Amino acid sequence: MTATVHKVLLHSSYGYLLLSAVLHFFVDVLQQYWRGERPPGAESTYYYGLHTAYSLGQVAFAVLALIVIGTGSDFLSGFLGQLLSIALVAAWFVLCLVFFEYFPPKLHLMIVSVLLVAAAVTSFASRTSAGA
Repeated sequence: MTATVHKVLLHSSYGYLLLSAVLHFFVDVLQQYWRGERPPGAESTYYYGLHTAYSLGQVAFAVLALIVIGTGSDFLSGFLGQLLSIALVAAWFVLCLVFFEYFPPKLHLMIVSVLLVAAAVTSFASRTSAGA
């Protein structure tokens, strides 16, 4: 039972990361570009570049994680996979704290981190119950 919950939590966390990153890209890059909210210049280039790199990095990691989970690999269920995921979410959270002045990206990363911690707990629970 806990193995099923663990897989659902893994799919939920990376699926939510993918969804929030795609929406972040559409709202903060494409929508502002199409509406012409930022005048051309160095500041706009840095803004678009930062938000593009931030969201597309999340998209790439989430898609890769979902592919790894879909192939049946247990790498992301293991300690190193969980450590990698939590370290990347922490790095993205630091980027949010330093460069983003608004709250929604921080909230999305908090939700992803709670789902990842829940997945780690269920992974630990399934390993300890299998050993008993």
